Amino acid sequence: MDTYNIITVLGPTACGKTSFAINLAAMLDAEIISADSRQVYRRMDLGTGKDLEDYTFQGTVVPYHLIDIVEPGYKYNVYEYQHDFLQAYNDIRKRGKRVVVCGGTGLYLESILRSYRLSPVPQNPTLRKELGGKSLSELTTILKGYKTLHNTTDIDTTQRAIRAIEIEEYYKQCPLENRPFPKLNSLTLGLGVDREIRRKRITARLKSRLERGMLDEIRNLLSEGVTAEDLMYYGLEYKYLTQHIIGQLSYEEMFNKLEIAIHQFAKRQMTWFRGMERRGTPINWITPPTLPISKEDLEKILAPYM
Repeated sequence: MDTYNIITVLGPTACGKTSFAINLAAMLDAEIISADSRQVYRRMDLGTGKDLEDYTFQGTVVPYHLIDIVEPGYKYNVYEYQHDFLQAYNDIRKRGKRVVVCGGTGLYLESILRSYRLSPVPQNPTLRKELGGKSLSELTTILKGYKTLHNTTDIDTTQRAIRAIEIEEYYKQCPLENRPFPKLNSLTLGLGVDREIRRKRITARLKSRLERGMLDEIRNLLSEGVTAEDLMYYGLEYKYLTQHIIGQLSYEEMFNKLEIAIHQFAKRQMTWFRGMERRGTPINWITPPTLPISKEDLEKILAPYM
């Protein structure tokens, strides 16, 4: 175990990675650093699937980091994530604890696993005006033409696609500043789930979150002054539920479109992870074990990599 700086648990939505990571962290006396681009936002709980009540395993509270750190409406980015990740990582290691990274945001994961050097990207009003009239499909096609790193997994609104192109254009024109990121040796475990099982879980989870008040969560954010446009920027649940609340979609249309979008999102996540492997990140794919994990089962999972 000591040969690894971190253990990374990744996989598509609804594969059970959070429960597995919590179980793993509790048994290893580790703390979790989230790699989820939406869970950074406060009061966006059901829509992002935080399930914070689950961060206790058999009486052990598992500390977590980079969840609930910024206000809704803010546009958090991978540059900030790298900075915040390092702060959390150094703090955990100074206290003699192990680190488990858990998440499904491919760009965030790859930025730390491959030590990317990033710099903050300012807005480009001229470019935004140029792209303003284009459809999401047209913007996605433009984005695919760039050869540098960018996350296409979460691009399901025109706002996010325009921002992605803005970042790519900036990196094309401006050389990255010399901002080294430490090389971290990670044991990376990917949780693979049968596609049909994943589809059933996605549908069941969506119904459960709606029953638990996900629409009220969106209404509360709107009543706080977060704009509909800003909420829709975050995509998936926040896009379709907001469209329903402001009268653009019926409940049935919202549910059906969102269900399809989440399935497509899971597929894009898997495409990203396969791309990570091709770009040089080893991912050890395992079948999610039955929880809780016994000491013997944990040793079996980790033994091939020790």
